[in-house]
Amino acid sequence: MHAQAWQAVQQEIEASRAIHLRDHFAADPQRAGRFTVRAANWTLDYSKNRITPALMQRLVGLAEAANLRAEIDAMFGGQPINATEKRAVLHTALRNLSDDPVLVNGKDIMPDVRAVRARMAAFCEEVRKGHWRGHTGKPIRHVVNIGIGGSDLGPAMACAALKPYGKHGLHVNFVSNVDATHLAETLHTVKAEQTLFVVVSKTFTTQETLTNALSARSWLLARLGGDRAAVARHFVAVSTNSAKVTEFGIAPDNMFEFWDWVGGRYSLPSAVGLSLMLAIGPRNFERMLKGYAAMDRHFRTAPFERNMPVILGLLGVLYHNGYGAATHAVLPYDQYLARLPAYLQQLDMESNGKSVGRDGLPVSGTTGPIIWGEPGTNGQHAFYQLIHQGTQLIPCDFIGFCRSQNPMGDHHDKLMANLIAQTEALAMGKSAAQCRAEGVPAELVPHKTFDGNRPSNTLLADLLDPQTFGALIALYEHKVFTQGIIWNIFSFDQWGVELGKVLAGRVLQELQSETPPELRHDSSTNALIRRYREARGAKL
Repeated sequence: MHAQAWQAVQQEIEASRAIHLRDHFAADPQRAGRFTVRAANWTLDYSKNRITPALMQRLVGLAEAANLRAEIDAMFGGQPINATEKRAVLHTALRNLSDDPVLVNGKDIMPDVRAVRARMAAFCEEVRKGHWRGHTGKPIRHVVNIGIGGSDLGPAMACAALKPYGKHGLHVNFVSNVDATHLAETLHTVKAEQTLFVVVSKTFTTQETLTNALSARSWLLARLGGDRAAVARHFVAVSTNSAKVTEFGIAPDNMFEFWDWVGGRYSLPSAVGLSLMLAIGPRNFERMLKGYAAMDRHFRTAPFERNMPVILGLLGVLYHNGYGAATHAVLPYDQYLARLPAYLQQLDMESNGKSVGRDGLPVSGTTGPIIWGEPGTNGQHAFYQLIHQGTQLIPCDFIGFCRSQNPMGDHHDKLMANLIAQTEALAMGKSAAQCRAEGVPAELVPHKTFDGNRPSNTLLADLLDPQTFGALIALYEHKVFTQGIIWNIFSFDQWGVELGKVLAGRVLQELQSETPPELRHDSSTNALIRRYREARGAKL
């Protein structure tokens, strides 16, 4: 981070550290309005944070010192900001619904983006209307998306989030884990003659994805008489490797392309979202893109002090670096967003889990908090005890909606009452004097006292629909980008996952060797390999 700007932030932290949130609110009746911002149909109330106007001004100064505005322009402008892989970072182009060109190396990429989206829409309509028939002439009733990482987490989370917009009678499933149980349990629920497999792998060589795809192909052929022609009617690919796709048995016309300037964890609006488009239809998919685009415009144009992603990013830096908060909880009060914390784990932790700066030197502070969470109110009966009275500071994002997709009695009022009450309880706490005034026995007062002063953000929208959903995901994408710039790290590569992949290939050969392998690992790894081979009856 920029040393001088961060020092100014630290001075303001120390100046306000002793002030409790109760006192902040008591001193400023306008505090909630002062620290509320609206964008893309979302409202962010960040007033329940340990901030003052002066501290927010210093945090904005930190963003300016990091040259954040120029970095935003560089990303949207198609410059190769993924420097270690020499690539542009243009997930924002996937939801560019204007006529404006987006250039990469002098070429407008938007015609290609629109062409792929049009092919996706035409294909999805064919399947959804029952015109696309399987090998035996039956319409598709089941979709199985086979991918991993961003090729699974994004569409799986989105399909769950937008389930009310899904097509009745079309069931979309997701398989990611190379553990055979994941595929086997899914295949128990589908019928081969009515199942479409969507294999998502940019290179079509991802080990987990190809293992699952090959096993799914064998399962299909065993049930459809072994005719290899059946593969072309039951498999499509999202990839760039046409040779491998064709070799697998998928017709080239049924391969949907995406590009190396789309990172996996940012790829939901690309062809990686094909299964989502099958589920919710092209129109709702486009509504989602409009939500993304609205937040993109806000991020690109709003001043930092009123910029929702920038504010969230700066607050995260405040707690992670200023207060030593190692984790950040995301708490959606909507069951449809149950997979959102898992999705944000990859988005945030794979992007900013870095210890080397853009200059190739070790970073001077900490980066990349641990992201976790569960839907409310379930979490209240699990881990909120630690958030309220534990010894660790855990900033929280509460996400809620003013209307439910499933109005039923007063369920939604009770749900939202809990969301609002939790943010109040975390901020205000309950003093020992209040406990005594309520007649709490003296020996129980310490146990029933809540310190409060625990920070949270509240994000509210009217309804969880495709547009608000798209804006929400873009909000977190840009928050992560903001923090990466401030920490001076590269957010768009993920070299940390490579070493394990390489070693796994070597270990796999040793596990499967028909003759006793010569093991040259550490003693623990060698012992584990021998134990596995022994249990499988292999030669030692």
